[in-house]
Amino acid sequence: MQYPAGTTVIVTDGAQLRVFTNTGNEMHLELSEQAQPDIQGHNSGSGKRHHSSPGNPDDSRQSEDGYSAAVVEWLNAQVLAGHIQQLYVVAPPRALGEMRRHYHPALQRCLLGELGKEHTRDTPQVLHDALMHA
Repeated sequence: MQYPAGTTVIVTDGAQLRVFTNTGNEMHLELSEQAQPDIQGHNSGSGKRHHSSPGNPDDSRQSEDGYSAAVVEWLNAQVLAGHIQQLYVVAPPRALGEMRRHYHPALQRCLLGELGKEHTRDTPQVLHDALMHA
């Protein structure tokens, strides 16, 4: 896959968010990590439609769903403000599923792709390798 210069790559897992920018070009991906945005406190009510049950055993999933929705709320705002023109999302499959529910149509238009894997604790080099093989 090719990632145009300036592509924003976000890596999240329902508890933390890392933001990268491709400072290279389409042929040579070079990830530069950006400052982490403050996601805490955003969209804390999301995920409350879930109730504890055998299929959803505790509040941690509600918290993860709320965080994933808050990440998308932040992304939607960034896209609508023109700060993100091209986006690639890396998250575990369950987090991606929750995130997709909240994508704004403008975000969907700038979305280059998604990788359903856990990479939040990986080094930029491991992430780079995963993106190059995506």
